[in-house]
Amino acid sequence: MTHIKVNVDGTVYEDDVAPRLLLVHYLRDRLGLTGTPIGCDTSNCGACTVDLDGATVKSCSVLAVQADGREVTTVQGLARDGELTALQRAFHEQHALQCGYCTPGMIMAARDLLRENPRPEADEVRRALEGNLCRCTGYQNIVRAVLAASGRKAPQEPQQPQEVREVSA
Repeated sequence: MTHIKVNVDGTVYEDDVAPRLLLVHYLRDRLGLTGTPIGCDTSNCGACTVDLDGATVKSCSVLAVQADGREVTTVQGLARDGELTALQRAFHEQHALQCGYCTPGMIMAARDLLRENPRPEADEVRRALEGNLCRCTGYQNIVRAVLAASGRKAPQEPQQPQEVREVSA
């Protein structure tokens, strides 16, 4: 066992952990922070994305011992006093989720983008979210949500011409 001390969402935890324990399992199983889902355990889906000392990481690819002495922010640590962040509200308002499984990782990755580039273009949002998979939404509303949180409007999708048929009586 290895002794660690880690600040998670503003609370300092000291614990003895197995050296091979993944950060995602530490957050969920030891601390009860289940807002960070386990998606794939291979770092392919991005659902488990958290902030580690100011940079996003996939917590299924980081050992808990690597977080020793560091600061971790999960999606559960974003809201303050029950108030969602502008990004979280935008996800809700823009219908940027369906099953919600990928949402924590998408929000954390988008948060990282908006820290670096507060006014991204739609293509920059798509590139920033490339490492996060969503199996439900097709990403359009996710991109809209990130743009809305940044104060930008999403580009209009081309309108499909509607077929008009005459109905005879």
